Amino acid sequence: MRAVVLVGGFGTRLRPLTLSIPKPMLPVGHVPIIERLVTNLGRSGVTEVTLALGFQPKPFIAAFPDNECAGVALRYAVEPEPLDTAGAIRFAADAAGIDDTFIVVNGDILTDLDVSQLVSFHRERGAEATIHLIGVPDPSAFGVVAVDEDGRVERFVEKPAPGTAPSNLINAGTYVLEPSVLHRIPLGQKVSIERATFPLIAEAGGLYAMATDDYWVDTGRPELYLQANLDVLAGTRRHDRCDGVHTDATVDSAADIQQSVIGAGSVVGEATVARSVLLLGAVVEAGAVVTDSVVMGHVGAGAVVHNSVLGADAVVAPGEQVSDQRRPDPNAGPSSA
Repeated sequence: MRAVVLVGGFGTRLRPLTLSIPKPMLPVGHVPIIERLVTNLGRSGVTEVTLALGFQPKPFIAAFPDNECAGVALRYAVEPEPLDTAGAIRFAADAAGIDDTFIVVNGDILTDLDVSQLVSFHRERGAEATIHLIGVPDPSAFGVVAVDEDGRVERFVEKPAPGTAPSNLINAGTYVLEPSVLHRIPLGQKVSIERATFPLIAEAGGLYAMATDDYWVDTGRPELYLQANLDVLAGTRRHDRCDGVHTDATVDSAADIQQSVIGAGSVVGEATVARSVLLLGAVVEAGAVVTDSVVMGHVGAGAVVHNSVLGADAVVAPGEQVSDQRRPDPNAGPSSA
């Protein structure tokens, strides 16, 4: 089984972290998001993944110089310009020569879904395309999917008002597609599979959806990226676990580390770090307190950082108090999402 993983976005929602590293290369529990995603696909029988690349392709190619990740063969398809989701899928599938049933996954999704079950569901119904669905407590911020008793998609409702949604099931970003879907996507054009292609397939009666209650998180927002790390630390995932402090981190013996992931290359003095993630290059000096935050930058002695995101160039001065901030300016860099 072959798969296309969409990793070409700018990672706008995760800025300023993504000003220095592509979103799917950010670590969750010391392992890049893309590696955790591909590992799960490999468990489900996927043998080859094509990365649909656009923005910042070089870090991916450098990370996997042998064209292999977690025992899965890798191909690279670098778009000449942003083509949106459907356009990127067609470009990558054409580049890889895909001519049979295949899987597509959004590159910022982490889930314990056994994709082989989605493939079986798809084939049993003779579907042209099948969407993985997940239930959420409040679907009003998402695109909600309404299905019949057999799983056939009846309609999509984008961000329904609270209490009006036909279900609490949302598009979870993993699809099984037949090659015929590619012929529905104009070559070389910017097209959304969610807004343009799927409605066409639904009208023709060929779009199905399967809901599961597997672990699932969209890592594309800072609070959810933080949660994904803490979930791996806590053992919430079916397969994935991690130790809190990486062996290549430098942590003072008197530091107070609580429910946090301290990444390789981080330096922590006699400080307190709670419910946070420190990434490569992060420095937290003595007396500082960091809570509910993601830090790449430098936190000075005695400073307090709460519910904030500090990119690689961020500096918090000694004794400064920072809350609910992003540093440096997340509006710097490319403007596309």
